[in-house]
Amino acid sequence: MRKMFLVVVITVLIISGCGAPEVKLFTDSTDPLQEFTLEGKTKEKILIIPIRGLISTAPDEGFLSTKPSLVQEVVSQLKRAKDDKNIKAIILQIDSLGGTVTASDILYHEIKRLKEEKEIIIVAVLMDVATSGGYYIALPANLIVAHPTTVTGSVGVVFIRPDLTELMNKIGIRVNVSKSGERKDMGTFYRDSSPEENELFQELVDKIGKRFVDLVSEHRNIDNQSISHVASAKIMLADEAEKLGLIDRTGYINDALDETKKLAGLPDNTKIVVYRRSNYPDDNYYNPITMKSSGKALYMINLGIDNKSTLLAPGFYYLWLQGNP
Repeated sequence: MRKMFLVVVITVLIISGCGAPEVKLFTDSTDPLQEFTLEGKTKEKILIIPIRGLISTAPDEGFLSTKPSLVQEVVSQLKRAKDDKNIKAIILQIDSLGGTVTASDILYHEIKRLKEEKEIIIVAVLMDVATSGGYYIALPANLIVAHPTTVTGSVGVVFIRPDLTELMNKIGIRVNVSKSGERKDMGTFYRDSSPEENELFQELVDKIGKRFVDLVSEHRNIDNQSISHVASAKIMLADEAEKLGLIDRTGYINDALDETKKLAGLPDNTKIVVYRRSNYPDDNYYNPITMKSSGKALYMINLGIDNKSTLLAPGFYYLWLQGNP
């Protein structure tokens, strides 16, 4: 009875909210990042940062816990790493189809800036998928390692916008618009775009896509023939990506760790650390979780059914759509 009473009280406090003390049952984004050691004993450290899911600046707020956006989470870890003089190298563990153009570019910029200001070694390890924006953020790395089964590529941009004109005509819905300029409502869901407007959209897509391709050419020093092949935005496995120069080698995270130690001039027993908000027993390299939540593992940000509405939002994306509407 006592346990039941406590459960009822906590439930009422959570639901009511007004004037009640804050009750937090699970770790959330308000908890500070803490450093946890996976192995090693030296003062010098290698930090592993998982970058998993849709690259976005939008936070995911749940009923009982809050999840920071992927950009917020990664930038928080980069900032902490910058302030730690013992962090000599960072491994970015990337598993992402990509995300919005600006969010991807923000992470690219922050990673590049940290590398230059701290003069630190950055190594990117590509996991299941590192396509489009997921590959874009790996470009500043000193070394890019992909698993033999990694899917990467999709170097390009896509502009997503819904078109509901036929549906609206069928059910008899019209939208009345007063606008200050002829193009003010271009790309809206309630009317078809004119040929001139479609040309304008394509011009934007081409410019944003060219920025991506130019950065690949700059960072990877790829010849014109190969960069033309890459610019087709095709996806590929690691062996083809290595032949084209998109990655440096195939291997596993242990191989990446060995290469990182060599590049940074660190000993074999270098301390390997991660930043988490929760402590996990038997923690290891493959744990992408920073905090505990109710019911299921809480990744930095999920990509799929939970974020379908995000994928459908109109906008420019460095994203491999993978058959999603």
